[in-house]
Amino acid sequence: MDYQKRIKKLQKRLKRNKLDALLITQPENRRYLCGYTDGDHGITETSGVLLVPAGSEPIFMTDSRFTLQAKSEISVAKVEQYPRGLLFKLQELLPSIKIKNLGFESHYTLHSTAAKLKETGEKAGFTVHPVSDMIEKMRIIKDEGEIEAIRTSVQLNEQVFRQAYRQISEGMTELELAMLIENTMRKLGASKPSFDTIVASGTNSALPHAVPTTKKIKMGDMLTIDMGLVLNGYCSDMTRSFCYGDNSKKYKKIHRIVREAQLAAMKAVKAGVRGCEVDKAARKVIKKAGYGDYFGHALGHGVGLAVHEGPGVSPRATRKLKEGMIITIEPGIYIPGWGGIRLENMGVVRADGFEDFNSDTTQLDL
Repeated sequence: MDYQKRIKKLQKRLKRNKLDALLITQPENRRYLCGYTDGDHGITETSGVLLVPAGSEPIFMTDSRFTLQAKSEISVAKVEQYPRGLLFKLQELLPSIKIKNLGFESHYTLHSTAAKLKETGEKAGFTVHPVSDMIEKMRIIKDEGEIEAIRTSVQLNEQVFRQAYRQISEGMTELELAMLIENTMRKLGASKPSFDTIVASGTNSALPHAVPTTKKIKMGDMLTIDMGLVLNGYCSDMTRSFCYGDNSKKYKKIHRIVREAQLAAMKAVKAGVRGCEVDKAARKVIKKAGYGDYFGHALGHGVGLAVHEGPGVSPRATRKLKEGMIITIEPGIYIPGWGGIRLENMGVVRADGFEDFNSDTTQLDL
């Protein structure tokens, strides 16, 4: 990854916005700019922050727990400790490098922290300015190195699914299957799931974001599995719906409608098309089949260092898709009291179409 190129691009944006520096606390943004791999234990406990001045070398600040790791991973920034805390460090550091206008990531900063940062600035002679999505807008277009990393993450996710699918047995609970999937992810090389795995059987599958329970899987149950993993920092996300045992005629019919909607949306994707137009292509198929009221969520979302990021693919997504954007295509039909079917693939927007990263495991044994 060309971190130096990314830093220079950000510095240009800072100058255009009349900011002397940006304090980066959001873990994915931090990693995107300098390659630091550690995460945070929530918004209240950081493993380090990156200060990017508009005209000088970046500085990565952390405490003694993470200093060695930071020095081994980061080549585009100086690594410095803050033994007395970040705010005291900024109070000393910023005047010495002539930072007067400091941007901070308002979407990843507690109100109480922002207030303390403002107080520190008043003492040290700098002012703070809330900034939102400056780096996220850079991350939305992936370079070929990122695209390959995400493709590899998707391929491993499919490998995990195939192994877990072969081990499903009658009487296994939704929770047991979810744990099997996540354990297999780690055994095959993933660092962690990219989100809590969804396993929903029978009528539970009518819940788009069902939480796995102790409900036992029985012969003839429909199953929806939504799973993703993190490999080398990059996420994957995939949903598969199928029956454990024989498929009913109704199940086959609805499954094929969802797959048709997915294919229609994929066909609509290309650079220059708006996200809402892609969403409409899938929704049109489902509505025509008489199930329009049973597809309530957005068609898709971006994926990268975070499992949910820009761009959106929904009825409200007016942004034009650009080459290099990674998106999911995941239509679904959810019928209360019966169940639900969702099919989700990931791929990259190209100038002339959609490059699907997934193999066609959507049909399984239909």
